[in-house]
Amino acid sequence: MFDVFVKKFVTVKNIIFFIIAILFIIFITKIKDIAILFFASYVIACSLNPLVDKMTKKMSRSLASTLVLCGVLLISALFILPLFVVAGQQIKSFLVMLPEHVTAVKSFLMNTPLVSQSTIAQLDIGELLSTASGFTTKFVNDSINLSMEFASAIVYFLAACIIVYYFLVDKETVKKTYSSLFPRPMKAKAEEILDTISVKIGGYMLALIVTIGCVGLIMTVGLMLLGVDYALLLGVLNAVLDIIPVVGPGLALVITLLVAYKMGPLTLVLIILLFIIAQWAENNLVRPYIFGKFLDLHPLIIYFFLFVTAQYLGVIGVIFAPAIAATVCVLIEELYIKNVN
Repeated sequence: MFDVFVKKFVTVKNIIFFIIAILFIIFITKIKDIAILFFASYVIACSLNPLVDKMTKKMSRSLASTLVLCGVLLISALFILPLFVVAGQQIKSFLVMLPEHVTAVKSFLMNTPLVSQSTIAQLDIGELLSTASGFTTKFVNDSINLSMEFASAIVYFLAACIIVYYFLVDKETVKKTYSSLFPRPMKAKAEEILDTISVKIGGYMLALIVTIGCVGLIMTVGLMLLGVDYALLLGVLNAVLDIIPVVGPGLALVITLLVAYKMGPLTLVLIILLFIIAQWAENNLVRPYIFGKFLDLHPLIIYFFLFVTAQYLGVIGVIFAPAIAATVCVLIEELYIKNVN
């Protein structure tokens, strides 16, 4: 049995392929930021390709690609820009009033019978105010670094838009260039694998939209029932920031609490409970089912790649972890499992 396996799979061609694959993986790790940029752009292009293909029947592919990409950017801007304006105003207002809030907290504690005077006496209001003032000053000073990072993000964003555009316009050219890297007997198989990967990772964006849409719906309805100002904008903000694992939802919760802090502690507690319910529903009900259905992957595989990408690729890698998982699984199935069986 072992001899048959060796004769069938341990060939010069397979050994060379294995060595090239290892060298390619090592090379990708050296340029992971660029690799993630191109992979993310390809994922977005795959999700938009079906719409571009339909529009190409009535117009040129370049015009169809331009209209689709501009439409996506316009819709995204209409959702995101108002959110950042509201969030920025609320954070600025909170930082300005922070010393006053610290004083109010101490006054509240001093008038609360459940809190002992010895505990109150240990609070140094001067130190707290100094800390609050120092925090505000540091926030202003760090704004320069934040501006530089923002400029860098703009450059990456523009680069991604250009890459997505060319992936859409030159779809067939990209496919032919890819297939030209393989020997003639392998061209058909290589194109089949590429088509399978494109379909699966194209469904990732739709799955992502459905998932964050559920979070946005739960938060929006809940905040409206609680009577929180800007409930719709805050709900959409929670949905948009939910794209970024761990950090995004936490930031959305902080902004929501800052907007609603004047409504009292009970409302703030209810908002936190609402947030916990939304996150639980997303992570335990919606995300595993939706991603498993659109990408045809078991939830355990998705969670495994979430941890791996978090370890080696950072936040952006985690965002596209399901798409990476789909790509790897297709390659394993087509190149190994089907041959073994």
